[in-house]
Amino acid sequence: MAETTYRPAACRNDYRLVIVRKRLEVRDRDQLEFFADYRYFLFLTNDRDSTPEEIVFSANDRCQQENVLAQLHGLRALHAPVDNLQSNWAYMLMTALAWNLKAWLALWTMPAPGRRHEQRRAENEQLLKMEFRTFVAGMIRLPCQVIRTGRKLVYRLLAWNPRQGVFFRLVDQLCRPLRC
Repeated sequence: MAETTYRPAACRNDYRLVIVRKRLEVRDRDQLEFFADYRYFLFLTNDRDSTPEEIVFSANDRCQQENVLAQLHGLRALHAPVDNLQSNWAYMLMTALAWNLKAWLALWTMPAPGRRHEQRRAENEQLLKMEFRTFVAGMIRLPCQVIRTGRKLVYRLLAWNPRQGVFFRLVDQLCRPLRC
């Protein structure tokens, strides 16, 4: 493990670059070592206070890049449906924004301290880690009946699902004015 300062070409600020070298052993069928292969992993950060080990472990804890890319691929965000680059870029941007909506909703409904704080926090963690297709099925495509009465609209959910508690907390949050 090593670290150095690094300034990308188009940036004005210096960043901290942590470099990790991992040794991979390549073996044959008889388990004899052919050669040692080295892989390098780079972590670019502006955190000057943490040790290099803390930076690597925190990046490994919070990043699941393979899952993110797999979900975006499952959404066909990396699919190019149109014949020009600008339209394909817009398509990819729209799908990525829809996927980010899931994380935004999970962070928006963080529970206040109270009687069911731990249960609600666990529900939000589950929502944050949820795959996008499950999120769409459980939070977006809800069967709903819209009834227009004399002075208001009434929305009736027509089916139960285990994420309705999180959904109703989100509705309560959205009805409140934003705090700046």
